[in-house]
Amino acid sequence: MHALDFSAWKRSAVRQCFPRSRVVFVSSVAEVPAGGVLAAWGMKPFGGELAAGVRVLRIEDGFLRSVGLGVDLIRPMSWVVDGRGIYYDATRPSDLEHLLSTMPFDAATLQRAARLRERVVAQGLTKYNTGGQRWQRPAGAASVVLVPGQVESDASLAYGAPGIRSNMALLQAARAAHPDAYLVYKPHPDVLAGLRARGADEQEALRWCDEVVEHAPMGDLLMAVDRVHVLTSLAGFEALLRGKAVTCHGQPFYSGWGLTQDMVPNVRRTRRLALDELVAGALIGYPVYLSRTGSGQLEPEQALDELVAWRERDGGKLPWWRKLFRVVLRQVVGVR
Repeated sequence: MHALDFSAWKRSAVRQCFPRSRVVFVSSVAEVPAGGVLAAWGMKPFGGELAAGVRVLRIEDGFLRSVGLGVDLIRPMSWVVDGRGIYYDATRPSDLEHLLSTMPFDAATLQRAARLRERVVAQGLTKYNTGGQRWQRPAGAASVVLVPGQVESDASLAYGAPGIRSNMALLQAARAAHPDAYLVYKPHPDVLAGLRARGADEQEALRWCDEVVEHAPMGDLLMAVDRVHVLTSLAGFEALLRGKAVTCHGQPFYSGWGLTQDMVPNVRRTRRLALDELVAGALIGYPVYLSRTGSGQLEPEQALDELVAWRERDGGKLPWWRKLFRVVLRQVVGVR
């Protein structure tokens, strides 16, 4: 297994992800022999020609990742490994799309998915599990709509949003669809951390929404709203888990299966799924869960145990040294 351009802090997770392979870290595809296997991060270009017969596996963060942000270099608890594409690239099928299109979901699998979903919701778990600000639904609001922001340079928008691609265009579309609703905008946590750039005109959000909520936990926020409008944000999937209505202006992996209102339908996705079929694919069949002890891989239920324990130890507060580390990261990595 040849792994291309992985940072030092990710290398132990790569080895943990492929326990039956000898992992060789390389900086050029020229080092990968014909007929070999190449692991690469996301949609990062290779910067050269692959040798004949090289099989490519693309790696990305999973949907229950950590307590804290990836841009803070916090070790992940889940990754996905995809041999067809990657889940956020809607221009072609991914392993997840193939699984959701073809997998026969038996009763035992669906019961397992339902229990997993119920526990995720009961524990308030999301991808990053950050935020300590309490937010309360406005008294008397008949309808509350959440619009989660994204990093506008993110690959999920380049490959998964064939229509609008900016946060403010999304916010305006949500306002047009719900002129009388109480509209809440939540900037992306990477942007709030100062490690990714704000979207175009994002400082003007209050022109189209009623409130900007920055540091409330996404799980709590989703429970308090009625509907979510997204481009490709994972918050739409997290909203579905909680029984909320979701409108997609892009083509995220969870759209097109009859569970969302799709403004830009994906013509490949013709199967109609029940919610727990989607959960079975996205949280059981697709990801790899990695123990924080480095001891191996986990079942999804074990990963939830570790994630909850991690959050309880962390306490939901950003330590002082993390703030200082972000200053260093901005100098070294920059804001993209």
